[in-house]
Amino acid sequence: MQNRISSFPPIIDPSSEILILGSIPGVKSLEKQQYYAHPQNKFWKIICELLNETFTDNYAERIDIIKKNHIAVWDVIDSCERKGSLDSEIRNEEANQIGELLEEYPNIKAIFCNGGKSYKNLQKILGKNFRLPIHILPSTSPLHTISFEKKLEEWKAILEYL
Repeated sequence: MQNRISSFPPIIDPSSEILILGSIPGVKSLEKQQYYAHPQNKFWKIICELLNETFTDNYAERIDIIKKNHIAVWDVIDSCERKGSLDSEIRNEEANQIGELLEEYPNIKAIFCNGGKSYKNLQKILGKNFRLPIHILPSTSPLHTISFEKKLEEWKAILEYL
């Protein structure tokens, strides 16, 4: 049996209006205990670009940027077994309590999935006819090899909810 890994707590507060969901942290993120910590992952670069914020490597400042802009971040998977960082290697997963989170934070008005795995899992958790708009965005992972510009263009969908 593989080692079981666990997600982080959500980054969210009562003013959050958008929820961005990944699948589960990769190896680098687990090592650093930070969302999207792999240096090649474009999540933080895309977020800073979208929000006209100065890019920073300081994790506390990154958290401040998303909170200030009413964005929450979490993962659809609470825990699983996985070798490496590939979503395709995820086994025996247990879901996070997304429905309960949304009840606790009623200001959330849209959900954005960072990649296909989070979208598929979210549909299993919430069902297909959920009350909030759910958008699938290209994964910010370096394993998803479309250009930064193409990813950024699709991620601009977030701006219509801010």
